[in-house]
Amino acid sequence: MKKRILHLPVKKIYFDQIKSGEKPDEYRLVTDYWIKRLEGRDYDEVHVKCGYPKAGDMSRVEIRPWRGFSRIYITHPHFGPDQVEVFAIHLSLR
Repeated sequence: MKKRILHLPVKKIYFDQIKSGEKPDEYRLVTDYWIKRLEGRDYDEVHVKCGYPKAGDMSRVEIRPWRGFSRIYITHPHFGPDQVEVFAIHLSLR
C-alpha cells in the first residue's frame, strides 16, 4: 500500500525550528483548501519541506510521523494582528 503523505512547505526559519524541536506544531489557516486536506483524512507521514526543494534533495525535507491536528485560535505576526482560527498540525517526535 502506498504511503499517504502530507507535504508542508515552510519558510527556512520555521523549518529549522521544527527540525530542532523548538516548534512542535505547524499552523495553517482554516480555509476550504486546508479543511479538504485535513478533516476526515489520515496520513502516514508529514514531509516538512524547506521551501520547494529539488527532487531528491532530502537535506531540505524533515519526515515526521502523522500525529493529527487540532483547531485552535492564535495571534501570530505571520497571520496579521488579529486572532485567527488555524489547524495546528502536530509535528513533535514524542
